[in-house]
Amino acid sequence: MAMAKPSRTRRITIADVARAADASVSTVSRVLNGIGTVDPALAERVRLAIEELGYRPSAAAQGLARGRSGTIGVLVPDLANPHFSDLVKVFSAAVRDLGARVLVMDSDEDPAVERELAEDLIRYADGLLLCAPRMPRADLAALVARGLPLLVANRQEPGLALHSVCIDVHGGLLAVCGHLAQLGHRKVAYLAGPEGSWANRERLRALSGARSFGLEVTVLACGSLTDDGYAAGPAVLDTDATAVVAYNDFVALGLLSRLTELGVRVPGDLSLTGFDEIDLARYSSPPLTTVAVPRYDLGRAAGEALARLMAGEDDLESRTLPVELRVRESTGTA
Repeated sequence: MAMAKPSRTRRITIADVARAADASVSTVSRVLNGIGTVDPALAERVRLAIEELGYRPSAAAQGLARGRSGTIGVLVPDLANPHFSDLVKVFSAAVRDLGARVLVMDSDEDPAVERELAEDLIRYADGLLLCAPRMPRADLAALVARGLPLLVANRQEPGLALHSVCIDVHGGLLAVCGHLAQLGHRKVAYLAGPEGSWANRERLRALSGARSFGLEVTVLACGSLTDDGYAAGPAVLDTDATAVVAYNDFVALGLLSRLTELGVRVPGDLSLTGFDEIDLARYSSPPLTTVAVPRYDLGRAAGEALARLMAGEDDLESRTLPVELRVRESTGTA
């Protein structure tokens, strides 16, 4: 005889399963969590009740019973940046297959609060993904020492036992340098990103070798936001550069807007490049030459790597994913 189902107007509970199977709630809980101390016949009765009632256990409750929360923490510098929002979206889909949920926090590009936010996430999470953290090395080392499975996207720290998945920032900037040199440019301005950014350090490392391309580079403090690029317009013109390398596409688009207001033609008077390949880069006027970053591959790789760390693997090698220079109309001959 089929077991009577409680009214569908309310959610099926573990107590409903216990009544239907003529078992205690604790017995049902042990069956759900795979604890093998239940008589086989009784366990089969519980499983039959679960199936016929259509009961779906709470992932949080099951995690607590096993000493886990079923949650993965993710910390990003700026969710408004498509580079990070796309990464988080793909990462979330990847770990959802593990039955995990994602709790996201945004540091608003403030390295001073990253450590505190990461510690908050650790209280609730079984694993932690830090996206391009700006925090000092000592803070990062302290988080690693906590022992929670931890993965970093887009930062490397030699000498620190840190698992990472990164994009080839250095190679991307070298490709930009080669492109500008081929166009005949010799004086280049670089609008630098956040001081604590590993990606910014990698860009500077690539630009330090720009002389091998015949380029002279002037570095200007800037930032990572559109407003930062807009504000940098007058300083860029003071350098007498014929090309500008912006930290990212947001900065490049902000500068492009300011240059347009100042009557500076791009690329007629000044060539401009970005980095990241956000959607707007293709639709600006002129369309922006930039470095395309495999955000979706990065998100999947991060999900797979953190899953392996959470499964107890600790011999993972760090990965670096290739990038691609996309040449468009914002760059021209010097």
